[in-house]
Amino acid sequence: MTELGVFGGTFDPIHIAHLAVAEAARDALGLARILFIPAGEPPHKAGWRISPGEDRLAMVEAAIADNPAFAASRIELDREGPSYTVDTLQSLHHGTGDPAGGDDSGDGPPDLAIILSADAFLGLPTWRDPERVLALAKLVVAPREGFPDADDAFLKREFPGVPTRAVFLDGPRLRLSASDLRSRARAGRSLRYLVPDAVAAYIGDHDLYHDSRRIEPS
Repeated sequence: MTELGVFGGTFDPIHIAHLAVAEAARDALGLARILFIPAGEPPHKAGWRISPGEDRLAMVEAAIADNPAFAASRIELDREGPSYTVDTLQSLHHGTGDPAGGDDSGDGPPDLAIILSADAFLGLPTWRDPERVLALAKLVVAPREGFPDADDAFLKREFPGVPTRAVFLDGPRLRLSASDLRSRARAGRSLRYLVPDAVAAYIGDHDLYHDSRRIEPS
């Protein structure tokens, strides 16, 4: 059975911390592949202006092009309505949404491992059907500066009696935020060494973050 890492996010833009976390998860768990999934309509960012999905997908594809263990999926971009993680995991469990066609071994659906940051982990009780998420996938939690380190005690407290599988990474601890990178790009400042060169080139070529009217998080 193939163990598939699932890494979702807005990726507006994807940056080196995303890639470092994905590689740390792949290395720690020996994942066969990691699927990067740009959100279509992020439910936790309702009302924000985000870049078009095709641009965000193109940046992901550019960022991961040199890593054969990484792939991109447009499953959430092609699905109407809010991009709920539980729907994505169920689709992958049933063999859809994976550009490689899912598990080729004939042994059943892939064993899923969802990669998320400590802040996303702490917000898990607010997700749609979190118990089903926990049933479908192992959690791989990366630390994030400014947030408490994650641990099993949180899961036991919030989901008593619910079987969980979780791995807590000890790094990397790269303090980057997409909103800061958008601000830098808008101000004409360099993104070199903060995003892959191909992503910086895409942002410049498509003038993605020039609009000062863009709604940003507080």
